[in-house]
Amino acid sequence: MSETAQKTAPVPASREGMLKISEIFHSLQGEARATGWPTVFIRLTGCPLRCVYCDSEYAFFGGEWMHFDDILAATAQYAVRHVCVTGGEPLAQGRCFPLLERLCDAGYEVSLETSGAMDVSAVDARVSRVVDVKTPASGEAARNRWENLEVLTAKDQLKFVLASEQDYQWAREQVQARQLDQVCEVLFSPVWEAVNPTDLAEWVLADRLPVRVQLQLHKLLWGDLPGK
Repeated sequence: MSETAQKTAPVPASREGMLKISEIFHSLQGEARATGWPTVFIRLTGCPLRCVYCDSEYAFFGGEWMHFDDILAATAQYAVRHVCVTGGEPLAQGRCFPLLERLCDAGYEVSLETSGAMDVSAVDARVSRVVDVKTPASGEAARNRWENLEVLTAKDQLKFVLASEQDYQWAREQVQARQLDQVCEVLFSPVWEAVNPTDLAEWVLADRLPVRVQLQLHKLLWGDLPGK
């Protein structure tokens, strides 16, 4: 695996206790176990991966430096129970780890959306880690850090984003060979407008695969809009 995937962005000394934030917004959670819940999304800037189907390229660059206190204050104004830290790749900024701790300390139910390329072992145990396993069509399958399987628990989730039937077949092989359903909940999600959701459902049923098929609720409601 490339060393690039393991590096985190350094924080200038003048910005101690700060993270570069692309956006903070309030919406319904569209994916994973908390689907449908009103959620505050904290999107961190930056990502070392370049998945071909990425729907948040705007978070690769730009953003605004924010102190943890200001991030917590922005989150609190929405009075929600659920908070999702996402990206980009949030763990590309090392200060993401203490932010997750502070969100948990504040009483939120926190989820982390992260690629399969980053080491998730240091993430606070109270956080639900949603690990995106990169498929061949993503262009980043070689970056998967399979060592993460050793630290995941039933609180976590593995997500396969599928862009083709070949992606599905590859993901099926991973689930069966690695017995991923014994590690944690496994999610299969079709790339928006690339894989017919009905086809995916039929494949899973025909193969009697122990996975959960999910659609992106936010895209069903609002289409392919950023910040939703």
